[in-house]
Amino acid sequence: MVFSSLLFIYIFLPVNLLCYAVISDIKKKNICLLIFSLLFYAWTSPKYLLVMMSMALINYLGALGVKKYKDIGKSGYVLAADIAASLCILAFFKYLGFICEISKFITGVPKIIPQVVLPVGISFYTFQLISYVVDVYRGEVEAEQKYWKVLLYAALFHQCIAGPIVRYKDIADDLKERKTGIDDMNDGISRFTVGLAKKTLLANTCASIVNSVLPESLSQISNVSVLGSWFGMLLYALQIYLDFSAYSDMAIGLGKMTGFHYKENFNYPYAADSITDFWRKWHISLGTFFRDYLYIPLGGNRKGLRARYLICLSYGALQVCGMVLQ
Repeated sequence: MVFSSLLFIYIFLPVNLLCYAVISDIKKKNICLLIFSLLFYAWTSPKYLLVMMSMALINYLGALGVKKYKDIGKSGYVLAADIAASLCILAFFKYLGFICEISKFITGVPKIIPQVVLPVGISFYTFQLISYVVDVYRGEVEAEQKYWKVLLYAALFHQCIAGPIVRYKDIADDLKERKTGIDDMNDGISRFTVGLAKKTLLANTCASIVNSVLPESLSQISNVSVLGSWFGMLLYALQIYLDFSAYSDMAIGLGKMTGFHYKENFNYPYAADSITDFWRKWHISLGTFFRDYLYIPLGGNRKGLRARYLICLSYGALQVCGMVLQ
Protein backbone atom coordinates (compact mmCIF):
# COMPACT_ATOMS: atom_id res chain seq x y z
CA MET A 1 0.00 0.00 0.00
CA VAL A 2 1.31 3.42 -0.96
CA PHE A 3 0.04 6.89 -0.10
CA SER A 4 -1.04 7.59 -3.67
CA SER A 5 -3.14 4.42 -4.01
CA LEU A 6 -6.95 4.61 -4.08
CA LEU A 7 -7.10 2.00 -1.31
CA PHE A 8 -5.10 4.26 1.00
CA ILE A 9 -6.88 7.51 0.11
CA TYR A 10 -10.48 6.27 0.11
CA ILE A 11 -10.43 3.48 2.70
CA PHE A 12 -7.36 3.22 4.93
CA LEU A 13 -6.85 6.93 5.71
CA PRO A 14 -10.53 7.86 6.33
CA VAL A 15 -11.08 4.81 8.57
CA ASN A 16 -7.86 5.58 10.47
CA LEU A 17 -8.80 9.23 11.02
CA LEU A 18 -12.34 8.30 12.05
CA CYS A 19 -11.17 5.74 14.61
CA TYR A 20 -8.53 8.16 15.86
CA ALA A 21 -11.05 11.02 16.21
CA VAL A 22 -13.58 9.10 18.31
CA ILE A 23 -10.91 8.09 20.86
CA SER A 24 -10.12 10.64 23.56
CA ASP A 25 -7.46 8.91 25.66
CA ILE A 26 -3.88 9.40 24.41
CA LYS A 27 -2.89 5.81 25.22
CA LYS A 28 -5.79 4.45 23.20
CA LYS A 29 -4.96 6.85 20.38
CA ASN A 30 -1.41 5.50 20.31
CA ILE A 31 -2.65 1.91 20.31
CA CYS A 32 -5.01 2.79 17.47
CA LEU A 33 -2.12 4.26 15.49
CA LEU A 34 0.03 1.21 16.25
CA ILE A 35 -2.63 -1.20 14.97
CA PHE A 36 -3.15 0.79 11.78
CA SER A 37 0.61 1.17 11.28
CA LEU A 38 1.22 -2.57 11.63
CA LEU A 39 -1.68 -3.25 9.26
CA PHE A 40 -0.26 -0.74 6.77
CA TYR A 41 3.19 -2.35 6.86
CA ALA A 42 1.82 -5.91 6.79
CA TRP A 43 -0.24 -5.03 3.71
CA THR A 44 2.95 -4.04 1.89
CA SER A 45 5.29 -6.68 3.29
CA PRO A 46 3.43 -9.16 5.56
CA LYS A 47 6.19 -11.70 6.07
CA TYR A 48 8.69 -9.00 7.03
CA LEU A 49 6.53 -7.50 9.75
CA LEU A 50 8.38 -9.80 12.17
CA VAL A 51 11.67 -8.25 11.03
CA MET A 52 10.47 -4.80 12.03
CA MET A 53 9.08 -6.07 15.32
CA SER A 54 12.33 -7.92 16.07
CA MET A 55 14.42 -4.85 15.23
CA ALA A 56 12.26 -2.75 17.55
CA LEU A 57 12.67 -5.36 20.30
CA ILE A 58 16.46 -5.42 19.91
CA ASN A 59 16.71 -1.66 20.23
CA TYR A 60 14.13 -1.51 23.02
CA LEU A 61 16.25 -3.93 25.04
CA GLY A 62 19.40 -2.12 23.94
CA ALA A 63 18.13 1.20 25.31
CA LEU A 64 17.16 -0.43 28.61
CA GLY A 65 20.60 -2.07 28.75
CA VAL A 66 22.34 1.24 28.12
CA LYS A 67 20.38 2.80 30.97
CA LYS A 68 20.99 -0.15 33.31
CA TYR A 69 24.75 -0.33 32.82
CA LYS A 70 25.44 3.39 32.56
CA ASP A 71 26.33 3.76 36.24
CA ILE A 72 29.03 1.07 36.08
CA GLY A 73 30.55 2.35 32.83
CA LYS A 74 29.47 -0.59 30.66
CA SER A 75 26.82 1.16 28.61
CA GLY A 76 29.24 1.70 25.70
CA TYR A 77 29.55 -2.06 25.21
CA VAL A 78 25.76 -2.44 25.19
CA LEU A 79 25.48 0.40 22.66
CA ALA A 80 28.13 -1.17 20.41
CA ALA A 81 26.41 -4.56 20.56
CA ASP A 82 23.03 -3.00 19.77
CA ILE A 83 24.35 -1.07 16.77
CA ALA A 84 26.26 -4.13 15.50
CA ALA A 85 23.16 -6.33 15.74
CA SER A 86 20.98 -3.77 13.95
CA LEU A 87 23.49 -3.18 11.15
CA CYS A 88 24.10 -6.92 10.71
CA ILE A 89 20.39 -7.48 10.13
CA LEU A 90 20.30 -4.58 7.69
CA ALA A 91 23.42 -5.84 5.88
CA PHE A 92 21.99 -9.35 5.62
CA PHE A 93 18.99 -8.17 3.65
CA LYS A 94 20.76 -5.49 1.62
CA TYR A 95 24.11 -7.07 0.78
CA LEU A 96 23.94 -10.86 1.16
CA GLY A 97 23.24 -11.39 -2.53
CA PHE A 98 25.99 -8.95 -3.53
CA ILE A 99 28.54 -10.63 -1.24
CA CYS A 100 27.59 -14.08 -2.55
CA GLU A 101 28.02 -12.89 -6.14
CA ILE A 102 31.55 -11.67 -5.37
CA SER A 103 32.33 -14.92 -3.57
CA LYS A 104 31.05 -16.97 -6.49
CA PHE A 105 33.09 -14.93 -8.96
CA ILE A 106 36.30 -15.45 -6.94
CA THR A 107 35.87 -18.92 -5.46
CA GLY A 108 32.93 -20.45 -7.30
CA VAL A 109 31.01 -20.79 -4.03
CA PRO A 110 28.06 -20.71 -3.58
CA LYS A 111 26.73 -22.22 -6.78
CA ILE A 112 23.27 -20.75 -6.25
CA ILE A 113 22.94 -17.08 -5.27
CA PRO A 114 20.29 -16.69 -2.54
CA GLN A 115 17.49 -14.32 -3.50
CA VAL A 116 16.84 -12.16 -0.45
CA VAL A 117 13.96 -9.70 -0.77
CA LEU A 118 14.64 -6.38 0.92
CA PRO A 119 11.97 -5.54 3.52
CA VAL A 120 10.23 -2.29 2.68
CA GLY A 121 11.60 0.67 4.63
CA ILE A 122 14.17 -1.36 6.60
CA SER A 123 16.88 1.29 6.17
CA PHE A 124 14.64 4.04 7.54
CA TYR A 125 13.41 2.29 10.65
CA THR A 126 16.86 0.80 11.35
CA PHE A 127 18.46 4.25 11.37
CA GLN A 128 15.63 5.63 13.48
CA LEU A 129 15.98 2.91 16.11
CA ILE A 130 19.77 3.30 16.22
CA SER A 131 19.39 7.05 16.76
CA TYR A 132 16.98 6.32 19.63
CA VAL A 133 19.47 4.08 21.46
CA VAL A 134 22.34 6.50 20.85
CA ASP A 135 20.27 9.39 22.24
CA VAL A 136 19.51 7.30 25.33
CA TYR A 137 23.26 6.67 25.68
CA ARG A 138 23.95 10.41 25.38
CA GLY A 139 21.30 11.17 27.99
CA GLU A 140 19.18 13.20 25.56
CA VAL A 141 16.07 11.02 26.03
CA GLU A 142 14.86 8.55 28.63
CA ALA A 143 14.73 4.86 27.76
CA GLU A 144 11.14 3.86 27.02
CA GLN A 145 9.85 1.25 29.48
CA LYS A 146 7.13 -0.12 27.21
CA TYR A 147 8.04 -2.10 24.11
CA TRP A 148 4.90 -1.22 22.19
CA LYS A 149 5.78 2.48 22.29
CA VAL A 150 9.18 1.82 20.70
CA LEU A 151 7.41 -0.32 18.10
CA LEU A 152 4.97 2.52 17.45
CA TYR A 153 7.88 4.92 16.99
CA ALA A 154 9.44 2.61 14.40
CA ALA A 155 6.21 1.60 12.67
CA LEU A 156 4.31 4.90 12.34
CA PHE A 157 2.84 4.48 8.86
CA HIS A 158 3.35 8.17 8.09
CA GLN A 159 7.09 7.68 7.59
CA CYS A 160 8.18 4.05 8.07
CA ILE A 161 8.16 3.25 4.33
CA ALA A 162 9.91 6.23 2.76
CA GLY A 163 10.97 8.56 5.55
CA PRO A 164 11.77 11.17 6.63
CA ILE A 165 14.00 9.73 9.36
CA VAL A 166 12.35 10.86 12.59
CA ARG A 167 14.35 11.03 15.81
CA TYR A 168 12.69 9.82 18.96
CA LYS A 169 13.56 13.00 20.86
CA ASP A 170 11.69 15.07 18.25
CA ILE A 171 8.38 13.28 18.84
CA ALA A 172 8.80 12.03 22.43
CA ASP A 173 6.49 14.75 23.73
CA ASP A 174 3.96 14.08 20.96
CA LEU A 175 3.85 10.40 21.92
CA LYS A 176 2.99 11.36 25.51
CA GLU A 177 0.49 14.12 24.80
CA ARG A 178 -0.77 15.78 21.64
CA LYS A 179 -3.82 17.55 20.32
CA THR A 180 -4.98 18.00 16.76
CA GLY A 181 -6.69 21.32 16.19
CA ILE A 182 -8.49 22.64 13.15
CA ASP A 183 -5.36 24.46 11.98
CA ASP A 184 -3.23 21.31 12.21
CA MET A 185 -5.84 19.27 10.37
CA ASN A 186 -6.19 21.92 7.67
CA ASP A 187 -2.40 22.23 7.26
CA GLY A 188 -2.03 18.44 7.23
CA ILE A 189 -4.65 17.91 4.53
CA SER A 190 -3.18 20.72 2.43
CA ARG A 191 0.36 19.36 2.77
CA PHE A 192 -0.76 15.82 1.95
CA THR A 193 -2.66 17.06 -1.11
CA VAL A 194 0.38 18.95 -2.39
CA GLY A 195 2.53 15.84 -1.98
CA LEU A 196 -0.08 13.67 -3.67
CA ALA A 197 -0.19 16.05 -6.64
CA LYS A 198 3.62 16.04 -6.86
CA LYS A 199 3.63 12.26 -6.98
CA THR A 200 0.70 11.51 -9.27
CA LEU A 201 0.75 14.49 -11.62
CA LEU A 202 4.43 15.41 -11.80
CA ALA A 203 6.70 12.55 -10.68
CA ASN A 204 4.71 9.83 -12.47
CA THR A 205 4.50 11.95 -15.63
CA CYS A 206 8.26 12.51 -15.58
CA ALA A 207 8.78 8.77 -15.08
CA SER A 208 6.64 7.85 -18.08
CA ILE A 209 8.49 10.34 -20.33
CA VAL A 210 11.89 9.13 -19.08
CA ASN A 211 10.92 5.53 -19.84
CA SER A 212 9.99 6.50 -23.39
CA VAL A 213 13.08 8.65 -24.01
CA LEU A 214 15.95 6.76 -22.36
CA PRO A 215 16.93 3.24 -23.48
CA GLU A 216 16.33 0.19 -21.30
CA SER A 217 19.89 -1.09 -21.85
CA LEU A 218 23.29 0.25 -22.92
CA SER A 219 23.08 -1.64 -26.21
CA GLN A 220 20.27 0.70 -27.27
CA ILE A 221 22.04 3.93 -26.31
CA SER A 222 23.04 4.60 -29.93
CA ASN A 223 19.37 4.96 -30.83
CA VAL A 224 18.97 8.01 -28.60
CA SER A 225 20.00 11.48 -29.74
CA VAL A 226 22.26 13.70 -27.64
CA LEU A 227 19.39 16.13 -27.06
CA GLY A 228 17.11 13.25 -26.06
CA SER A 229 19.70 11.92 -23.61
CA TRP A 230 20.09 15.30 -21.92
CA PHE A 231 16.32 15.76 -21.81
CA GLY A 232 15.84 12.31 -20.29
CA MET A 233 18.62 12.86 -17.75
CA LEU A 234 17.18 16.18 -16.58
CA LEU A 235 13.70 14.71 -16.30
CA TYR A 236 15.08 11.76 -14.34
CA ALA A 237 16.77 14.13 -11.89
CA LEU A 238 13.45 15.95 -11.53
CA GLN A 239 11.60 12.67 -11.07
CA ILE A 240 13.88 11.55 -8.23
CA TYR A 241 13.43 14.85 -6.42
CA LEU A 242 9.66 14.88 -6.90
CA ASP A 243 9.32 11.29 -5.65
CA PHE A 244 11.32 11.91 -2.47
CA SER A 245 9.82 15.34 -1.87
CA ALA A 246 6.27 14.14 -2.50
CA TYR A 247 6.49 11.33 0.04
CA SER A 248 8.05 13.68 2.59
CA ASP A 249 5.22 16.17 2.05
CA MET A 250 2.61 13.45 2.45
CA ALA A 251 4.32 12.08 5.58
CA ILE A 252 4.48 15.54 7.19
CA GLY A 253 0.84 16.13 6.28
CA LEU A 254 -0.30 12.79 7.67
CA GLY A 255 1.63 13.47 10.86
CA LYS A 256 -0.10 16.82 11.37
CA MET A 257 -3.50 15.17 10.96
CA THR A 258 -2.77 13.12 14.09
CA GLY A 259 -0.81 15.70 16.08
CA PHE A 260 2.76 14.80 15.10
CA HIS A 261 5.09 17.53 13.87
CA TYR A 262 7.85 16.13 11.66
CA LYS A 263 10.72 18.30 10.50
CA GLU A 264 11.17 19.41 6.91
CA ASN A 265 13.13 17.04 4.70
CA PHE A 266 13.78 19.07 1.53
CA ASN A 267 14.61 22.72 1.01
CA TYR A 268 14.88 23.36 -2.75
CA PRO A 269 18.11 21.34 -3.19
CA TYR A 270 18.37 22.02 -6.93
CA ALA A 271 18.63 25.73 -6.09
CA ALA A 272 21.78 25.08 -4.01
CA ASP A 273 24.89 27.08 -4.87
CA SER A 274 27.41 24.37 -3.87
CA ILE A 275 27.71 20.63 -3.24
CA THR A 276 27.79 21.28 0.51
CA ASP A 277 24.65 23.38 0.29
CA PHE A 278 23.02 20.66 -1.82
CA TRP A 279 23.61 18.02 0.88
CA ARG A 280 22.16 20.35 3.50
CA LYS A 281 18.96 20.72 1.48
CA TRP A 282 18.54 17.21 0.04
CA HIS A 283 16.97 14.57 2.31
CA ILE A 284 17.75 16.72 5.35
CA SER A 285 16.81 14.04 7.88
CA LEU A 286 19.28 11.57 6.36
CA GLY A 287 22.03 14.18 6.11
CA THR A 288 21.66 15.29 9.72
CA PHE A 289 21.52 11.64 10.84
CA PHE A 290 24.91 10.87 9.27
CA ARG A 291 26.33 14.17 10.51
CA ASP A 292 25.23 13.71 14.12
CA TYR A 293 25.72 9.94 14.43
CA LEU A 294 28.67 9.29 12.11
CA TYR A 295 30.65 12.36 11.01
CA ILE A 296 30.85 14.24 14.33
CA PRO A 297 31.34 11.13 16.56
CA LEU A 298 34.21 10.00 14.31
CA GLY A 299 35.95 13.32 14.87
CA GLY A 300 34.64 15.55 12.11
CA ASN A 301 37.27 18.16 11.27
CA ARG A 302 39.22 17.65 14.52
CA LYS A 303 41.22 14.56 13.51
CA GLY A 304 43.58 16.00 10.94
CA LEU A 305 43.37 16.43 7.19
CA ARG A 306 43.77 12.75 6.20
CA ALA A 307 41.22 11.51 8.72
CA ARG A 308 38.85 14.30 7.69
CA TYR A 309 39.06 13.26 4.04
CA LEU A 310 38.40 9.63 4.99
CA ILE A 311 35.39 10.56 7.10
CA CYS A 312 34.06 12.90 4.42
CA LEU A 313 34.49 10.18 1.79
CA SER A 314 32.53 7.70 3.90
CA TYR A 315 29.95 10.34 4.74
CA GLY A 316 29.52 11.31 1.08
CA ALA A 317 29.24 7.68 -0.02
CA LEU A 318 26.52 7.06 2.53
CA GLN A 319 24.74 10.23 1.44
CA VAL A 320 24.76 9.05 -2.17
CA CYS A 321 23.41 5.70 -1.02
CA GLY A 322 20.74 7.65 0.78
CA MET A 323 19.51 9.11 -2.51
CA VAL A 324 18.30 5.62 -3.43
CA LEU A 325 17.50 4.58 0.14
CA GLN A 326 14.46 2.42 0.67
